[in-house]
Amino acid sequence: MGKGGGCVPSKKKLSGVAATDGERDAAPIPVEDPVEDQALEAEPKAPAGVVKLRIFIVFYSMYGHVEALAKRMKKGVDGVDGVEGVLYRVPETLSPEVLEKMKAPPKDEAVPVIAAAELVEADAVLFGFPTRYGCMAAQMKAFFDATGQLWQEQKLAGKPAGFFVSTGTQGGGQETTAWTAITQLAHHGMLFVPIGYTFGAGMFKMDEVRGGSPYGAGVFAGDGSREATDAELALAEHQGKYMAAVVKRLALA
Repeated sequence: MGKGGGCVPSKKKLSGVAATDGERDAAPIPVEDPVEDQALEAEPKAPAGVVKLRIFIVFYSMYGHVEALAKRMKKGVDGVDGVEGVLYRVPETLSPEVLEKMKAPPKDEAVPVIAAAELVEADAVLFGFPTRYGCMAAQMKAFFDATGQLWQEQKLAGKPAGFFVSTGTQGGGQETTAWTAITQLAHHGMLFVPIGYTFGAGMFKMDEVRGGSPYGAGVFAGDGSREATDAELALAEHQGKYMAAVVKRLALA
């Protein structure tokens, strides 16, 4: 999965279009024409005085990689008229002593800790977390486990949601970490919104190592010293903008 030819459209089977010699090396989707930009141009601006739609960006980040994506994602959300991104951290489950031994940096106190019950106030949610053996980190799982009352009353049913992740290596779970989390959304009746290949040709570039997948934005943390690249941050911003466009269209429908 991801390493074979099945995930990339074949250049030999372009429907109704014959590829010329000059086109054979081009990506199937032009980078300057991302899908959500077309959608935003067609949408009316929010009327003055109308309360903005709110997308909660709820994340767990031990070393700051997921947090970097979350903050850039907020920029994308905020760039869409009538929508705003709200950053939240999930509660930490490790003791300060353990975090100190793991050399985890202090949390950004400017980002508040969210309680599970607060999710009902969101118009949509983007969840971000690092991987643990191909699945979400225990801190995020503990947060989902605390949503039992919301599940019982189906308070989150119909809300759009998406994922973004961090992994240590290229084979560490950029896709599996997201798709194994879809079960959480299914039980709540939430609507999973992947980014697909809407980032355009940026999804097909092979000239640098980049996290992210059709499931959502991603970053490679390596041993913890690697920072998110410009390409990874750009994909995160795109996901925020894309989700905001989707949520806005649903609200105006």
